[in-house]
Amino acid sequence: MSGCQALSRTGRAKQQRDWRSSSTWASIPIIWHCLETHAIVTAPLSPASAVTDPMAADMQRVDDVIGQRLASEVALINQISHYIVSAGGKRIRPRLVLLFAEALGFLGQERYELAATVEFIHTATLLHDDVVDESSLRRGRQTANALFGNAASVLVGDFLYSRAFQMMVGVNRMRVLEVLADATNVIAEGEVLQLINMHDPDLAVDDYLRVIRYKTAKLFEASARLGAVLADATQPVEEACADYGRSLGTAFQLVDDLLDYEGDTHALGKNVGDDLREGKPTLPLLVAMSRSTDDERSLIRHAIEHGEPDRLDDILAIVRRTGALEATRDAARAEADKARNALSALPDSSARKALLELCARSVERSS
Repeated sequence: MSGCQALSRTGRAKQQRDWRSSSTWASIPIIWHCLETHAIVTAPLSPASAVTDPMAADMQRVDDVIGQRLASEVALINQISHYIVSAGGKRIRPRLVLLFAEALGFLGQERYELAATVEFIHTATLLHDDVVDESSLRRGRQTANALFGNAASVLVGDFLYSRAFQMMVGVNRMRVLEVLADATNVIAEGEVLQLINMHDPDLAVDDYLRVIRYKTAKLFEASARLGAVLADATQPVEEACADYGRSLGTAFQLVDDLLDYEGDTHALGKNVGDDLREGKPTLPLLVAMSRSTDDERSLIRHAIEHGEPDRLDDILAIVRRTGALEATRDAARAEADKARNALSALPDSSARKALLELCARSVERSS
């Protein structure tokens, strides 16, 4: 029986009356049919491509844990959390936990718990990000905030964060708590740093990269490190795993930033040009400004300062002419090379091979 079916007709009606009568709830543009349909609750948690995924069995175990741990007595929490998690995604962070644990010889159940935990943390950041960025499209469909409203999205993000901490406590390892507590704190700092940097065309490349390492790469780093922690690896091996995650996460975000100017909405599952609309000075724009004419530089500066997506075509032409996209991908390749080098600390195995392949796929992707 689905979550929607589990609610009695009477119970559903009472919940809806209570929510609608609340002054807080009245301000949230909730789509009420979401509470009546089974589509969100019963949607598969894994992307369809998992059929050909060599890690499909392990990822299904992770999805099983996710499904179990998402459960809440609050219907709206179930609806929103299932809505965003069922959208799929690449699930790279959970894969890092599993692959590093396997590469170092740990095959216990805790790896699935922690893989699900980092996915919950990541999902919480997405919910909060989309509210801050006022995004309307992610993974090819409406963002949760566009469908359910900002207040509900923020609060469900908080639920996912707190559920993640319940799960990490259950593993009963202080080092796990240290790693993830540190990661979530740094991620929050990265969010604030990015907010400060918005609409600043004079942002230094080092400051841009600092945001990436805090906001994106830190959870990659923590995910890789957790595999080593579970396997009771030596400190040098744990640091090598963390180095891999940090470098891979940096490469991944650099490619994300260039795809905002090189990709298309259908392939990306989000609106092309969102970074420009939000006034984010990412590496393609920073490089383009350093190589462009005075007039072109002035155009890009004005677009960053005011968030002008209507000039996207003009700016795309400048970004392409100056080679800024290829420069950004080259920077991502350099980070991927660092990640590959870090794997020298691991013994040869199928898991290590998969981690090597992940470096190439993360950098050369087009979505």
